Amino acid sequence: MATLEEFITEVTAEVEAQKPMMMNVNGKEEEMSDDDYDWYINVNAQARFDQQENGYKYARENSYLPLQDQLDQIWHAVDAGLFGEDAKTSDWYEYIQKVKDDNPKPE
Repeated sequence: MATLEEFITEVTAEVEAQKPMMMNVNGKEEEMSDDDYDWYINVNAQARFDQQENGYKYARENSYLPLQDQLDQIWHAVDAGLFGEDAKTSDWYEYIQKVKDDNPKPE
């Protein structure tokens, strides 16, 4: 996995290859200033680092069922007497396990 500094180096190289980069200032196209380039590099490097470190969490959050549906699944599992190892056969457990399997935490 890359460090934040490595992402900064990567984005900096991409920016250097794209220069000049333009932005709209008061309706006029102008080249980005050194401060603008620095801001762009840091924001994009941080976003890449965050995605690397937390992307699996975001993917899981977007894949989980709404909380009320999860609670209903748990209720049905308890109502069916699924406890201990049997609980691992419940719809809720199998669904949550699939989300975790599909979006593994990076090593």
